Amino acid sequence: MFKISNWFKLILCIVLSSGVATAGNFGQMNFAYWKKAAYLGPTSVNYLVVAGGASGGTNWGGGGGGGGVVIGSVSVVGGTSYSITVGSGGAAIVNNFVQGNNGNNSVFSASTVITAYGGQGGATGDNNPTNTSSGSGGGGGGDAYTVSGGSAYQPSPSGGTGYANNGGGWPNGFYQYHGGGGGGGAGAVGGDAGYNTSGNGGDGISSSISGSSQTYSGGGGGGGYPSRAPAGSGGAGGGGAGGGAYDSEQGYNATYYGGGGGGAAGGNPAIETTGAVYQGIVIISYPSSYAAASSTTGSPTITTSGGNRIYTFTGTGSITF
Repeated sequence: MFKISNWFKLILCIVLSSGVATAGNFGQMNFAYWKKAAYLGPTSVNYLVVAGGASGGTNWGGGGGGGGVVIGSVSVVGGTSYSITVGSGGAAIVNNFVQGNNGNNSVFSASTVITAYGGQGGATGDNNPTNTSSGSGGGGGGDAYTVSGGSAYQPSPSGGTGYANNGGGWPNGFYQYHGGGGGGGAGAVGGDAGYNTSGNGGDGISSSISGSSQTYSGGGGGGGYPSRAPAGSGGAGGGGAGGGAYDSEQGYNATYYGGGGGGAAGGNPAIETTGAVYQGIVIISYPSSYAAASSTTGSPTITTSGGNRIYTFTGTGSITF
């Protein structure tokens, strides 16, 4: 009769002879298996990347373009650190007859590098915007025969869609009594100036990635022609209004991100001033059924909404999934 103890010895012998369960091999195989299986984080994430908006130009200045926006999804690898750069807004102008400053780029360096390009500075009077490779175009300068708004530049990366639009100009060739064109927004072109009018900033684009619908990157309104052409309004999503008096400062709505600053009004003040515009933002979201990121830098705000875990960066940092 074959005893149970003999059955056990036979099975153990077969297992050992296979090389699977030796003391060293058994431990190594299981360590490798559990090390591989331990990653419980996402393999892809959704993102919103918004660049900084541009400041407007002075002296019938065009509005600043809103920062470019990129929305999409991208693959990620567990244990890998991905850097995030949040672009600042274009610096204010304190001088006569100066084009606004471009906004700065925002970047999410995932498996595909996602770059949102800063908005284009609005032109000063009688000029077209000149800076290139920027997000939404700045408005053309006022009080000129014919000027054009700046051209948008926001490529769409693999797995994402870029949003930016051209700025408004003055296409009708009549010389006097009009302000600057509106800066383009992520969702709409900037408005053209006309006789006794200034261009409005283009509206931004809405996204609910943060957990609620918000609008990002409106364009700035064109600067007015005092007593002749009212200043243009800012586009929805943080675009600053244009100036309607000689020394108006162009503000921005800090509730929003990526908005362009309005242009300063025309005339002959001692100094014209355009206001600074707001910075960009980077938001990353994925289902909260996956593990939280193992580490972050840059102090992002971490929330959950609608079954998603959301990381909101308003400053440069990194995230490791």
